[in-house]
Amino acid sequence: MRSSLLALALLAGGGVTAHAQTIAVMVNGEPITNFDIEQRAKLDALTGKKGENRQAILNDLIDEKVKIKEAKKFGVDPGSSDVDQAFNGMAQRMRLTGDQLTKVLESKGIRTDTLKQRIKADMVWTNLVRGRFKESLQVGEKDVNAAVKESGGATDAEAFEYRMQPIVLIVPRGAPQSDYETRRKEAESLRERVTSCEEANSYFKAMRNAAIREIVVKTSADLPQQLRDILDKTAIGHLTAPEITKQGVEMVALCGRKATTVDTPKKREIRDKMYVQKYEAKSKAYLAEVRKAAMIEYPGGR
Repeated sequence: MRSSLLALALLAGGGVTAHAQTIAVMVNGEPITNFDIEQRAKLDALTGKKGENRQAILNDLIDEKVKIKEAKKFGVDPGSSDVDQAFNGMAQRMRLTGDQLTKVLESKGIRTDTLKQRIKADMVWTNLVRGRFKESLQVGEKDVNAAVKESGGATDAEAFEYRMQPIVLIVPRGAPQSDYETRRKEAESLRERVTSCEEANSYFKAMRNAAIREIVVKTSADLPQQLRDILDKTAIGHLTAPEITKQGVEMVALCGRKATTVDTPKKREIRDKMYVQKYEAKSKAYLAEVRKAAMIEYPGGR
């Protein structure tokens, strides 16, 4: 154990003692330094994960090392571009650009690699667990129905399958608000005339600066309550109220609505919850197994 730590310190250059002291632990031959721990502590504080002591943070970093190594054994090894894409996606969910998120981190003294390492570990582990244990993670319909009954819900509760065509009256980016208002009035006028999806296709395919998408089929379980309420109040063949978005003014043509018991919001909620429980149990057991097999060396022993 000491020989590998000593070699790493010598390769790093400078005094052996000074550099060895910066290494908190070696995981399968890779170091985790005190600086890494400090960086993660800052990131945790920034993201609201407070109250963890140094050992808890170190355990998280060790877990990430073993997750990434185990995933690599099975060919799950995203490139830097995949991690960058996930980083930028996180920024977008925070209503920031990737560069803006980088600046936020830097202002708190945090390297982007600190966050990207966590993102990578989460990515590879989720893909690995779901891929390796796909069959055992499946949730049976019988189990879902039993859980729905136990919760006091009805397994045959009514839900709907909706057939919809999204429509957009395009407004160029950067256009004044008056352009959006003009197109909104235009959309309201069209709502009064359209009474079928055939008419909607005829109008919007011939219209300049407008688009009508292919039919999308969704069940009640796929849609938020607010949108379900809107669709349930919309007559078949008619358009929903116009909504201003980044693309312009959008509506939905409701082409069909039929009752279904295949999936309901309650069933979906319970199925998702049961899946998460299965996933977390499998993930925990697998991580414990992988970590037990890992070579984890502490300077000076423990």
